[in-house]
Amino acid sequence: MDLSILLLGTQITVGGAQNVLLSQAQWFREKGYSVTAAFFYDKDNMCAEWDSKYAFPVIDLGAWHPHKSRVTNLLLLVVGLFRLVILLRTNKIDVIETFTPDSNILGLLAARLAGTPVRIASHHGYIEGAKSWSGRLHGWMVNRGFAHRLVVVSDQVRRIAISEEKINAEKVVVILNGITPVRIRDSKEDVRSRVSRNLNLNADDLLVLTVGRLTIQKGHTYLLDAIPNILEHCPKAKFLIAGDGHLRSALEEKVANLGIGNSTYILGTRADIPDLLYSADVFILSSLWEGLPLALLEAMSTGLPIVATQVEGVKSIIANNVNGFIIPSKDAGAISEALIKILGDSKARKRFGDHNKMLVENEYTIDRMCERYEELFQQEFSKNTKQRRVTVH
Repeated sequence: MDLSILLLGTQITVGGAQNVLLSQAQWFREKGYSVTAAFFYDKDNMCAEWDSKYAFPVIDLGAWHPHKSRVTNLLLLVVGLFRLVILLRTNKIDVIETFTPDSNILGLLAARLAGTPVRIASHHGYIEGAKSWSGRLHGWMVNRGFAHRLVVVSDQVRRIAISEEKINAEKVVVILNGITPVRIRDSKEDVRSRVSRNLNLNADDLLVLTVGRLTIQKGHTYLLDAIPNILEHCPKAKFLIAGDGHLRSALEEKVANLGIGNSTYILGTRADIPDLLYSADVFILSSLWEGLPLALLEAMSTGLPIVATQVEGVKSIIANNVNGFIIPSKDAGAISEALIKILGDSKARKRFGDHNKMLVENEYTIDRMCERYEELFQQEFSKNTKQRRVTVH
């Protein structure tokens, strides 16, 4: 059964939730569904670019502006919610899926007002700066039928939703994140050579890569604290930190204070992440919390061994001496020990990387993820429209 689907996010920017939303939208569009992607506001002025790039509409609801007053933003929010209700009704949307805490709460309210037949919320793990009342409100809304089902990205996030947000267990379904494996046209050797020239690296350097926003969540400060000891044991190690965020200046200052500037590169936002992944020797995830991070899956898809902290969805993927090392969070000593060990064992890096590549191709593909969503959408639509017919009669 063909359905009209609206996928709703909070802001138009580069990020994990946005990548999942756009990947789903592309997949459903290619399957012949009518798809619309909508966001409450355009944080980075990318709406026109995205709308021209994708084969489905990308809509900015204009419900927020970072530089406007609270009163103005409140008015914008009311107008944006009204636009969303009209969009849902005018386009006769059958299914709405919301992707973030804000879009869950606001989007589910609008969708219920619009009478959208299927309302699916999603939970990707703890969000930095989230208020406790937001989680409670979200749980209340899901339990009260604003959402028909809540999708979580890991068993760990499921436990959080049930224990902390008090969401009824029967409402929760686990659908693991999936990706399109990262691929490159050039040979790995050519890519490595290109990256080395670009960053002025030596051919025999050992590259440790991390990709993510420069925020407290990603734990970069613990990685930096580990680097001096790593360099004593592995002087050829180089650390590439790709991403940007409000902690960038503080992290750059820490690099200078630790005297590791010759070995540590804070790269900012990069358009060549695939090249960096294929050039690296190890991927490090030092996060304090996660759901099921796409950056981790993308690194695994390129055959990289992993060192990662034991948080939420990560510990169900990475196993010690199987495909990498999993370590406690907030522990620079553990980061140092694990990286020294893996950098000194090329055979283990190859073995772990091969395992990771196969694991992603078998378990974490975009097809596998979206097929689960498709099944859920169809089931909920059939059930809810049947209930409506029974109620009318």
